[in-house]
Amino acid sequence: MSAVLGLGTYKVRDAEAAARTACAAGAAWVDTAPNYQGGRAHAALGPVLADHPQVKIATKTGFFTPQQGRAAVAAGVLEEEQTRAGHCLAPRFVRWQVEQSLVELGRADIVFLHNPEHAAPHQANARMRQMWEAFVVLEELAHAERIGGYGIATWSGIESGAFAVRDLLALARYAAGQDRHHLMALQIPVSLVKDTPIRQALDGRGPLVQARAAGLTTFASAPLHSGALPDLLTPELVDLIRPGLSPAAACLLVAASTPSLDTILLSASSSPHWAEASRAVALPLETSRLKEVLDVCAAR
Repeated sequence: MSAVLGLGTYKVRDAEAAARTACAAGAAWVDTAPNYQGGRAHAALGPVLADHPQVKIATKTGFFTPQQGRAAVAAGVLEEEQTRAGHCLAPRFVRWQVEQSLVELGRADIVFLHNPEHAAPHQANARMRQMWEAFVVLEELAHAERIGGYGIATWSGIESGAFAVRDLLALARYAAGQDRHHLMALQIPVSLVKDTPIRQALDGRGPLVQARAAGLTTFASAPLHSGALPDLLTPELVDLIRPGLSPAAACLLVAASTPSLDTILLSASSSPHWAEASRAVALPLETSRLKEVLDVCAAR
């Protein structure tokens, strides 16, 4: 089964227009963050989500814009020196930022810790403690039914070994004080550039397989590698993936065919792009073809 499409709002020019197009096209998820669109994404998405209650919303906590940093200082949840990094997982800040997000979005089915590898990057024990403290806050918010649950959205944390799926599950159990916790999702980059998760999943191992086995929903970010990947595909490689596709659709199909992947986040704004993407991922690649494509790319 191919992964379903969701809207990723990091690279879109107009979050509201992109979300209305995606929702109308049947997108299962809209993924965003407080710092996206210069801090304006949440306010733009709120009315769209109110009009489409069936679409699930995932946001994040961690990064913030300078304006949001000043507001956090004024609210007493950050010290002035803490704003310089533009990223914070301190419990008071996480609670405040999530509550601010809920005001603008109206709801949050998942709140991801946003690139927690930025927390104490050279101090593993300190990073784990910060993540655990943030999990405690998110557990409390989920228990109070303020949010649906929480997860980890990471760019390099898994790949670099900063943490593993087993670490996240252990932290969640510790934060909840029991085996029943509200950790429910993992988001990592998956593409022909970031292809390690694909190769691992094809071998029945790796973070996607581990997360799925633990009952987590898995998300792929950056399937086009911030828009750079389609320009790297030759016509011959596109034909190998599936004849007749555009380079962008071929890239999406490879990512969407990854075993143990539930949702692939696409930053597309127009109805034709959504229609093309939906057609492309409707029939996933066979395992043998996906392996062949990865081998050809590795040999280039």
